[in-house]
Amino acid sequence: MNFAKLSDTRFRVEGTGRTIGLVRTLWKIDVSLTALADAKTLRPIESWQNETTRSKKISTHLTFDAKGVTSSRSEKEAIPKVTRFDFPNLYDLQSALLYLRSQPFASQNVQRIAVYPTTSPYLATITVLGREKIPVSGRTYDAIKFDLKLSKIGKNNELQPHRKFRRATAWMSDDADRLLLRINAQIFIGTVFLELQSVRFQDSKQ
Repeated sequence: MNFAKLSDTRFRVEGTGRTIGLVRTLWKIDVSLTALADAKTLRPIESWQNETTRSKKISTHLTFDAKGVTSSRSEKEAIPKVTRFDFPNLYDLQSALLYLRSQPFASQNVQRIAVYPTTSPYLATITVLGREKIPVSGRTYDAIKFDLKLSKIGKNNELQPHRKFRRATAWMSDDADRLLLRINAQIFIGTVFLELQSVRFQDSKQ
């Protein structure tokens, strides 16, 4: 992942990911993401996502405005399927993390935000479980521990259970950087985790 401030008005994140090792022999997937957010409001502007598996390639383009989001999604060279979802104060993945980083997070604090990561809207409920020390990449961080739950937002804005995601526990560094350190998630195939491997800050003059 590469995060940058393009100007006084926009943040940009670019990222790539892929399955590796034994998992790749069972489930080959390569992904890339570029997303723009407003630097002052932390609201999402636009994002581009690509997913490539053994059998298909899917491209998704999200455009956000004050009323909601327009999604354009295509598989290979097919005509894109365009859908519209109107809901105020929506976030994508990047802007949701930026917003959460800006919060003070007192113990047992609960945040509820609506997110639209790719094809469907979800209500994310984030609860502060406490603060603890966590070893990551050869260093011990003071961290904020969270519980994360997702509920799908239906066509009539009713909440529905997420079919593939059960819950997750996440840790964010309890300092000015607010780095996402680790996520343990319970999903339909079992338990998976993501962990920070390294971080580098560019010189402020660059």
